[in-house]
Amino acid sequence: MASEMVSAFTDANFEAEVLQSNLPVIVDFWATWCAPCKAIAPLIDTIAQEYEGKVKVGKVNVDDNPATPSKYGVRGIPTIILFKEGKVVDQVVGAVPKSQLEALIKKAL
Repeated sequence: MASEMVSAFTDANFEAEVLQSNLPVIVDFWATWCAPCKAIAPLIDTIAQEYEGKVKVGKVNVDDNPATPSKYGVRGIPTIILFKEGKVVDQVVGAVPKSQLEALIKKAL
């Protein structure tokens, strides 16, 4: 369900795509059955477009990729985690407003 600006991260590519990225990375942990995840999806797309070249944006389907969410203690979804230089900078849980996502991103820029 990712747009062309939003990458699909998996257990297999997470290290290369997220942890070794030169840019800060926003990761949206989601599932197809999760209504708040669907509600926040257009916002994730908007963030990806507005911060293109500054921040990498992607999603992890927690049902298809169970190892990564458990590694980062994801219990509720959507959980959006900001990574920079391979480390967790901060995270938000739930369908949060755009202002909250932008405040999250500013911590890495």
